[in-house]
Amino acid sequence: MRLITFEKDGRPALGIVRGERVADISALDPDVPQDWPTVFAKGVLERLRAMSESVPEERLIPYEGLRLLPPIPQPPKILCVGLNYTDHAEETGAKIPTIPIFFIRFPTSIVGHEAPLVMPKASDNFDFEAELMVVIGHEGRHIPKERALDHVAGYSCFNDGSLRDFQKHTVQWTMGKNFDNSGSFGPEIVTADDLPPGASGLRIGTRINGEVVQDGRTDDMIFDVATLVEAASEVMTLEPGTVIATGTPAGVGLGRKPPLWMKVGDVVEVEIEGIGTLRNTVEREA
Repeated sequence: MRLITFEKDGRPALGIVRGERVADISALDPDVPQDWPTVFAKGVLERLRAMSESVPEERLIPYEGLRLLPPIPQPPKILCVGLNYTDHAEETGAKIPTIPIFFIRFPTSIVGHEAPLVMPKASDNFDFEAELMVVIGHEGRHIPKERALDHVAGYSCFNDGSLRDFQKHTVQWTMGKNFDNSGSFGPEIVTADDLPPGASGLRIGTRINGEVVQDGRTDDMIFDVATLVEAASEVMTLEPGTVIATGTPAGVGLGRKPPLWMKVGDVVEVEIEGIGTLRNTVEREA
C-alpha cells in the first residue's frame, strides 16, 4: 500500500494510491484522522485500505497535479543516522562506527516531492545524500531487535541535504543539517508488507540532472533497520510518525575531488527500488 499526504484546500489531506489515481480519505470518511501518525496509533490503517479498495474508479482523483507534502509533515521526532555505510565513512575519512551515530533534524528543514530545495545565502557547499527513511507505526520504548520491525509502518525516500561547511564548524552536525527547506522526504510511504523485511537489499541512489552520482544497496548498511530501532528506543519513546533516516552510501559531493555540490537549477532525484523517486529542484534563498 502506498500512502501520501497532499494539499487540499490549503490543508494536509491523506490519500491511498491506486495506480495513477488516489483515494482521497477525507472525501470517503470525514471522521477519519487527517494525519498518518494518528491513523497508525488508532489502528485504522487496514480499515482505510479496505475502504480505498472498494472505491469506484470514478470517485478516485488523479495523482498527477497533486501538490505532495512530506508524507509525515510534522513528525514527533526526526532521527538521522550518520556514517551508516562503510564506503561512505571511508570516503569522508571517518572511522567506521561501532554504535549508531544519531543526530536530529527539525520539520522546518524538510520539503516534499517536487518542492524546491533551498540553497541558503550563507553557503554554497550544498550536498546530497540518498537515504532510506523508516516510518514508525507503533509506539515503543526498549524495543528488542527481534520485535523492532513490528513497530515499522513503512518506508520512504529521503535526501539529507547538508551544508558541509556549517556541519564542520563544530563537533555537532545540527547546524549543517537544519537549514530551512534543505532536505526532502517522499513522495510516498510504502507499507512494510510490500517490501522485504527491513527494506533490505534494495538499490538506492541519487541522480543529478540525470547523471548517477550515488549507487548502493540498503543491505550495505552497517546497522540495519531493526538495530537502529532498538538503539533509538533504548533512549527515547518512538511514537507513531517518528521517522529515522538510515544513512547514505558513497558518492556524496563531499567525498569527491573537487567536491560536487548541488547548484541552483539542478534536478536532484533520490530513487530507492520498490519505493519510488523523490525529485526536487534547487533554488537560491530569496
